[in-house]
Amino acid sequence: MTTRTIGIVVEGATGRLGTTQHLRSLMAIRGEGGLVLRNGERLVPEPVLLGRNPEKLAALAAAQGGLKWSTDRDACLADPEIAIYFDATATGGRPGRAAAAIAAGKHVYLEKPIAGTLDEALDLARGAHRAGLKNGVVQDKLFLPGLKKMKKLYDSGFFGRVLSVRLDFGWWVFDGELYPAQRPSWNYRKETGGGLVLDMFAHWRYVFDRLLGEIRSVSCHSTTATPTRRDESGQPYAVDVEDHAFAIFELAGGTPAQISSSWASRVKRDDLLQIQVDGSLASAVCGLHRCFIQPLAATPKPFFDAERPQAMVFDEQWQEMPDIEPFRSSYRAGWELFLRHVAEDGPFPSPLIEGAKGVQLAEACHQSNRERRWVDLPPLTL
Repeated sequence: MTTRTIGIVVEGATGRLGTTQHLRSLMAIRGEGGLVLRNGERLVPEPVLLGRNPEKLAALAAAQGGLKWSTDRDACLADPEIAIYFDATATGGRPGRAAAAIAAGKHVYLEKPIAGTLDEALDLARGAHRAGLKNGVVQDKLFLPGLKKMKKLYDSGFFGRVLSVRLDFGWWVFDGELYPAQRPSWNYRKETGGGLVLDMFAHWRYVFDRLLGEIRSVSCHSTTATPTRRDESGQPYAVDVEDHAFAIFELAGGTPAQISSSWASRVKRDDLLQIQVDGSLASAVCGLHRCFIQPLAATPKPFFDAERPQAMVFDEQWQEMPDIEPFRSSYRAGWELFLRHVAEDGPFPSPLIEGAKGVQLAEACHQSNRERRWVDLPPLTL
C-alpha cells in the first residue's frame, strides 16, 4: 500500500483546543499509518505547528516526535509542501488569517466561529469558493455519541410529530478569585472575539439545522453575570461581553425550541449539555454521550399531591439507548471527512457558508436582545 503525505499548518497548536483535540486527532491518524483513501493509498498528515511562543512550540513539537514548527505565518503559507491551513487560535483576527491562507492558495479548515461579523464570514466563504479551494468549519458536536443516537431517533420516525425541543448548556466558570478560570480571558473580551453567543450559538446553529430542525427565527435575551474577572496573570479586567443567554428558536414548521446557555450556572443534570425532544409518540433526552427514551405507551401518569412528596422517581422511568456503534473522537471524525474532501473530493457537509450561518445566528441574537423582538434568519448564498 502506497502512502503520501499532506502538509497541514496548525495555527494555535499550543492552545488547549489545538493540542488536546485537533493535534491529537491528526497524530492519531498519522500513528495508524494514515487515512486509507478509495484508491487504496494512505494519506499521512504532516502537521506544522504555528504560534507565537517558540518555547511552547518547540516543547510540543518535541513531545510529538519532532514535528516542524514556526512563528512565521507568511513563511508557512508560502511553503508549497503545505496544502491545508487550520486555525484554532482566538476568534479575533481569524478572518484576516484565513483570508491570507486563501490568497496563498491553501485549503482552509477553521474552528468556529469563523468570524466576528456576518459580512466577514460571507467574504471568507465566497473568497474560498471563487478560488476553487476546499473549505470547512469544525462541527464536532454532531459526531458525539449522544447526538448521533438522537439523530437515529429522528431518522427512524421515533418521535412522531415533534412538539418542542429544549436545550440546556453551561457550567460555572470561575472568575479567577477563588480558583483560576477554566476558560481563557479572551473569551470575555469583545475585541478578541469573546462572548457566549458568538461562541456557543455557532454550535447550536449546526446542531439544530442538521439534527433538530432548521432555525427560521429567534428571540434572545443575554446578560453579563460576572462583570469583573482576573486574567491568566492574575490581573483584574472588565468583562464587556455576555456570559448568559436565553433564547427561543422557531424551527421549520413552527416547532418551538427553548435554549438556555450559560458560563455562570452550576450543573444539576446528567451532562454539561442536555437536549430534550418531546413528540406525539415519544420523547428523548440526550447528553454528549448518553441518550434516554420514553415512548408514549410507557409514559407515566403522575399524581400531584400538595401534601406529600412525589413518590415517582422519574429518572428511573426512562430507557437508555445502547452503544451500538464504536465511538471515535468527534474532532477526528471531522478531520477524516475534510482530508477525504481535499484528497479525493469526498463530500463535506460543513463548508464555510455553514460557518457563516452560525455568525448570522449570533448577530440575530444580539439584534433581538438590543431591540427586544423576534429576528428572522433569511437564507444565505455564496
